[in-house]
Amino acid sequence: MPAQADPRLRDGGQLDARGIAHRREILRIVEKSGRGHVGAALSAMEIVRVLYDDILRVDPSNPHWPDRDRFVFSKGHGCLALYVMLAEKGFFPREELDRVCNFEAMLGGHPESRKIPGVEASTGSLGHGLSIGVGCALAARMDKRSSRTYVLVGDGESNEGSVWEAALSAGKHKLANLTVIVDYNRMQSYGPAADTQDLEPLADKWRSFNFAVRETDGHDVSALRHALKALPYDAAKPSALVCYTVKGKGIPSAEWNPDWHHKAVIAPADLAALYLEIGGKT
Repeated sequence: MPAQADPRLRDGGQLDARGIAHRREILRIVEKSGRGHVGAALSAMEIVRVLYDDILRVDPSNPHWPDRDRFVFSKGHGCLALYVMLAEKGFFPREELDRVCNFEAMLGGHPESRKIPGVEASTGSLGHGLSIGVGCALAARMDKRSSRTYVLVGDGESNEGSVWEAALSAGKHKLANLTVIVDYNRMQSYGPAADTQDLEPLADKWRSFNFAVRETDGHDVSALRHALKALPYDAAKPSALVCYTVKGKGIPSAEWNPDWHHKAVIAPADLAALYLEIGGKT
């Protein structure tokens, strides 16, 4: 791949108006709830947006439709991005976003499948989402359903051995109806992923597990749409899409800053400053 086309050298450039609006919504949720994994949600936002806009075959009026596609949001701590899109698509009223993490609220700090329409699996105990996805893909094959399964994993999460056990199984069974999407923001909870457990060469690792692999800029909506619409990349293999992202994308003070991984309390002054960084509160 020529250097000028290498997705690792780009960060998606300027966000469009919708991308900025999504980030305002995430900040509004954090303001009301007093908590949230801001960086993880912002790095995944465009991936989730393109999936629900253009790729997933789902029905908000019938979340348990048997022939739906399955999307397992394995990096559950970044769930604010998922909540924003589920509300936007009509899986539940937008007013639920005002009650995130409130007592007896539907939406918690991690997504729960028995409480939230459109959530396929309760995640956040990192490393289990791909195992669930492999089961979904195998079940679809056995039932002769045309539905596809997509699993979004984080790069820090990929330190978990269960991720690679599931990958071995997917490659063995040639699950061409399964796609792993890696939110490769290269930051973990307290610093660069390379300093904790270097995953490179990540794309080649997935290839060695018998996946067909592509790489893209995870904030470039057009590039994401192109890469996801090209699935499956090989009719006899599961697919992996490595998305190069920026943790905290869209808020300069949060970008590449591990302090924003899981701030339990965000002071009003800090929130006001964050709103200003994305053009003010609307």
